[in-house]
Amino acid sequence: MAFFETATEALVVPQLVVGESAYLVGRIAGTAVEARLLRELEASSLAFEPFEPADLGRIAELVEIYADLRLGSVDAAVIATAERLGATTIATLDRRHFTVVRPRHIDAFQLIP
Repeated sequence: MAFFETATEALVVPQLVVGESAYLVGRIAGTAVEARLLRELEASSLAFEPFEPADLGRIAELVEIYADLRLGSVDAAVIATAERLGATTIATLDRRHFTVVRPRHIDAFQLIP
């Protein structure tokens, strides 16, 4: 993706995203591809952000508020992390969730791509 190749700011990935991504890749493409993904993430310049205890309350709140949307805990973790860090842009292929959810710190996220 061009975004990742041209980004000049630090790209932050909530650690819960890594677990979900690895699981999905392994389930769809097998363990060899899952292991390759993890090695590529290790060698990347991405910053992996752990959740903080207070994030768990916000994640739970988002899951409850958006129950009809079936917002999962990982997407809610992305939102909670973005709120905590003051991030305004999210790179995602899941536009459905991130166009509906209203973050606390801005009117809406800028979604890439």
